[in-house]
Amino acid sequence: MPVDRPRSVLLAAPRGYCAGVDRAVIAVEKALEQYGAPVYVRKQIVHNVHVVSELEKAGAIFVDEVEEVPHGSHIVFSAHGVSPAVVQGAADRDLAAIDATCPLVTKVHREAVRFAKQDYRILLIGHEGHEEVEGTMGHAPDRTILIGTPEEADTVEVPADEPLIWLSQTTLSVDETMETVRRLRARFPHLQDPPSDDICYATQNRQVAIKKVAPDADLVIVVGSANSSNSVRLVEVALEYGAKAAYRIDYASEIEQAWFEGVATVGVSSGASVPEVLVEQVLADLADAGFADVKVVKTAEEDLMFSLPKELRTDKSGKQDERALGGRTRA
Repeated sequence: MPVDRPRSVLLAAPRGYCAGVDRAVIAVEKALEQYGAPVYVRKQIVHNVHVVSELEKAGAIFVDEVEEVPHGSHIVFSAHGVSPAVVQGAADRDLAAIDATCPLVTKVHREAVRFAKQDYRILLIGHEGHEEVEGTMGHAPDRTILIGTPEEADTVEVPADEPLIWLSQTTLSVDETMETVRRLRARFPHLQDPPSDDICYATQNRQVAIKKVAPDADLVIVVGSANSSNSVRLVEVALEYGAKAAYRIDYASEIEQAWFEGVATVGVSSGASVPEVLVEQVLADLADAGFADVKVVKTAEEDLMFSLPKELRTDKSGKQDERALGGRTRA
């Protein structure tokens, strides 16, 4: 439909792969190179249907639980982390386990263990059923209470005589998490903060960038899968900060022409588990629709890299692998 303004795209940066996702995906790729197919992966290595599909084509087999994996096989734990019970289950089946848990998730696991040993009651802010939450709760099951929404903070009951601390899932909305903390602290003034922010740098950076884009966007398109918490949050944040409409897609082919009625400016971003090739396909389709003018809106620089799991830092000959520190290009 005709519009009275030039058509343009506001491309958010940072977007796409974070260091933890980069590390996890490379870990599966390297395991396949080093050990040959099949390599088993518990749950989705990262929450993106395209990434999972490509790794399946390369020989990865994704399973829900370690009990599905043949004895003695190689298994990769996903970037979202696992509980000690899963680690023990893999050991019981004599599986060669490669832990691709994001180091920032591992940090939260260690905090849970540490504060449970100190007899804290842990209020974990996160989404029930999310793999990261299940893994974190598994490290201190008797000391942890899950808080799913700000509203639940108004009703949760905790023993009055126990020290209290909050932790969080790493991929949440920053604003909603702090609103939950505010409500908890209003009821429990002795509630302590974690020693460092649990919401990961990449989640925060992508939300800051979309907040900058949203007020000037008639339409925001977020590339990411439905089970990707941080991708879903980007859509919510875009709407909250002024975008007139916002949608999440896995592929450019899911874009609907009706979205563009009266639209002059399209904001584009992607979740932290999305390869840049999927964003490039969206930009190509937008250019075909007349949105060829692309302006990058950059709010932060990201140069963090995580070393690969120790089993994968060398190649078959024993030499240091050039990907040992990750290093795939990220936008």
